[in-house]
Amino acid sequence: MKININNILINETSTIREAMRAISIGEIGVTISVELQNNRFIRIITDGDIRRALLEGYGLQSRINVIEKKESIVVGLDAKQSEVTAMFNKDIRIIPVLNDKQQVVDLYFHDKRNRLAVASPLFDDKEIELVNECMVSGWISSSGKFVNEFEESLAKYIGVKHAVSCSSGTSALHLILMAYGIGIGDEVIIPSLTFIATANAVTYSGAKPILIDSDIETWNIDESKIESAITKNTKAIIPVHLYGKPAKMDKIMEIADKYKIAVIEDAAEAHGAEVMNKKVGSIGVMGCFSFYGNKIITTGEGGMLVTNNKELYEKAQILRDHGMSLSKKYWHDLVGFNYRMTNMQAAIGCAQMEKVDGILKTKRNIGSMYNKFFSGHKSLILPKSDNFSKHIYWMYPVIFNLRGKDNNKIRDDIADLLKLFKIDSRPFFFPIHIMPPYYENCSLPVSEKLSLTGIVLPSYVGITNNEIKINVKKLSFIFR
Repeated sequence: MKININNILINETSTIREAMRAISIGEIGVTISVELQNNRFIRIITDGDIRRALLEGYGLQSRINVIEKKESIVVGLDAKQSEVTAMFNKDIRIIPVLNDKQQVVDLYFHDKRNRLAVASPLFDDKEIELVNECMVSGWISSSGKFVNEFEESLAKYIGVKHAVSCSSGTSALHLILMAYGIGIGDEVIIPSLTFIATANAVTYSGAKPILIDSDIETWNIDESKIESAITKNTKAIIPVHLYGKPAKMDKIMEIADKYKIAVIEDAAEAHGAEVMNKKVGSIGVMGCFSFYGNKIITTGEGGMLVTNNKELYEKAQILRDHGMSLSKKYWHDLVGFNYRMTNMQAAIGCAQMEKVDGILKTKRNIGSMYNKFFSGHKSLILPKSDNFSKHIYWMYPVIFNLRGKDNNKIRDDIADLLKLFKIDSRPFFFPIHIMPPYYENCSLPVSEKLSLTGIVLPSYVGITNNEIKINVKKLSFIFR
């Protein structure tokens, strides 16, 4: 692991907040204090040192010189590897290397600590078995039995007739739009608060994404805002089932039927979620899923589109494979794309499908445990359960609601504090309408508020109830 030394250097006039930033950037749990004028080494400051200072009552704006100084072990450029290795113990895991000017030029480190990750894939012997079978067969690219098996397995699970595997969730959504004939001059309504791939896929097709605010309760597209955004050019609505929470599909389908426009479900984050007694992805004319490494099931990269419409299914198959005819090899009727999934990826997908129900059961349990432990916590708004849908808690998102404080400015500070406790997190998505490619001089207040005050906590399948309790306790300390 190569560390950019300059990223973790601070001086004694720095604040605790600045030290936390340096620790966060360096990702090895320490920052190094040096003299302001000549960068001469002073001492190592660990994330534990900062935690203790905060517990003693010092604030983020306090200078780091309030932190108790401890002797730091250092070595010179001529130190032998064997000598340095012998210096490591449970308390010493970072050893700076100094030049003759006493400046830090390198680091030795020995770090076996584990963080609580936001997400992590679940693999076992089955994935290895099927990938090995794929490799032995020689069919490692887009041809091979696992591609069809994976498609059939997911289609059956979602409750649709057809599925087309793809290279990513984004390519799956792009194929849907192209198969449906959406293009230049058309408009597609999407939520502003989503990963930018939703808007990008619309743009790839030549259409214009029309950005809508979020619902304050579900955090998904606000269905009450859709009808006023419909024009003669509107061809589709893409509801996104954000963080595994289904959108209000009954209302959305009513609007779509009224205006005779398509509903295309972006279910990239919601494998197995249910609404209207159906799994998401099966309700609109077509739906898409992602199998990126942090999703419910993964193939590393990859995606799938699903539909009950045979004509759209066949057109998507053709477009996925360079526009090649399904019946005449190397005859191309359309300008298509190379959006195929490999047989090796599909082999992993087949193994993942065998454990999808267990993964979802665990995910829902994780969400329930967080909800239980956070119950009554006035500083947080929790993801809401309801009677019309089944939330899968792909990730566990919360909104900060601290009275008397500017919630729009504290999220990053809280994320940094969580890192000190070895708890990873990630912010909510930025609303698409505030980013350069799609900037609009407008206000979508709910999307903006959720983005600025939302954070996602660890919810990987292997997390224990005790670790969830620890997360809750750490956040309770931060909010004290």
